[in-house]
Amino acid sequence: MGQAEAEDLLRQLAPQVLGALVRRYGHFDTAEDAVQEALLAAATRWPAEGLPGNPRGWLITVASRRLTDLLRSEQSRRAREEVAARLIPPGEWLAPAADATAAEPDDTLILLFLCCHPALSPASQIALTLRAVGGLTTAEIARAFLVPEATMTRRITRAKVQVADSGVPFRMPNGPEREQRLTVVLHVLYLIFTEGYAATSGPGLFRADLSAEAIRLTRIVLRLLPGDGEVAGLLALMLLTDARRPARTGPAGELIPLDEQDRSSWDRAKIAEGVALITGVLPRGDVGPYQLQAAIAAVHDEAMSAEATDWPQILALYELLLRISDNPLVALNHTVAVAMTHGPGAALERLGRLETDRRIAADHRLEAVRAHLLEMHGQHRAARTAYQAAAQRTMSLPHQRYLNARAARLGGHR
Repeated sequence: MGQAEAEDLLRQLAPQVLGALVRRYGHFDTAEDAVQEALLAAATRWPAEGLPGNPRGWLITVASRRLTDLLRSEQSRRAREEVAARLIPPGEWLAPAADATAAEPDDTLILLFLCCHPALSPASQIALTLRAVGGLTTAEIARAFLVPEATMTRRITRAKVQVADSGVPFRMPNGPEREQRLTVVLHVLYLIFTEGYAATSGPGLFRADLSAEAIRLTRIVLRLLPGDGEVAGLLALMLLTDARRPARTGPAGELIPLDEQDRSSWDRAKIAEGVALITGVLPRGDVGPYQLQAAIAAVHDEAMSAEATDWPQILALYELLLRISDNPLVALNHTVAVAMTHGPGAALERLGRLETDRRIAADHRLEAVRAHLLEMHGQHRAARTAYQAAAQRTMSLPHQRYLNARAARLGGHR
């Protein structure tokens, strides 16, 4: 077995193994450490020795033994053997046989719910999800979010302690709680994807590893919840959006806006899969925000040119989305659709209403849209000022360069 194949398999099995240990023993934080050591052992031994007959069982066995060692060490240090004995039933110090775990349930979804516990901040939910469910190392997560590894270590450690202190049982929530927690899980996966697709800071326009991980995790959720329309909608949205990534940058890494992209370089396989997903779920039941966003992305992706884009349909979809989503970015995108359908004058009037929304008032995207609308309206001097203001607000270097270039292009206009 090659190194790359082993790494792919381990990433798939990591959440299942961690879920099995947490279900059996509790101790989320210590179990996560034990699983990481088991994964490291497998990454070292499997390429040389060959794949075991039951890889998940092998990992659960090794991780269980390591967890036992870690718990015993902790008990010894704290002189609390009697407390630990009550936490771990007699006989469970011995790891189960590797061949006894094949029929164990896949606890990945429960683990995702645990990592996205409402007591955690969004940043901690994202970090813990990537670590515990995604199988990324702390160093990889730190690099993705451009923070020191020590900072990310503290963030993940605090998150694990908060989860442990919450006392939440390791089980699938029921009824309204399940729907609420699933909403949080999908939002966390969406945030991971968007940070990968449009990095908020740093020298690069995107971080493909984060986008790919979000897509992989969402595929897992869809496999576990195949009848959920919003899960399918989120995966469709990710695929339809990520399909454009090859055309988003030029030879020097410069940003290329949607209407100027070479559509022949879009990933047609992802577009086909995304369109099939959203087409399959839209006629069924209630329509949620991810399904509507995916439908909008599908309209863009199916247009053979920018001029062929069905903007009236996109506008109608945004109006439906606004009815169910109080999101200022949705309102901003709706404004763009208004401009493309009814002209920039009507859109500029709507844009003024967003200036008082504190959630977006300081966002560079508000000024960037204003600049675009003013340019469309022929107000080039005002557009130039708005482009410059937008460039000052963003921490993304590609976006800064793009916005400053647009401003410079209008330098000779009055």
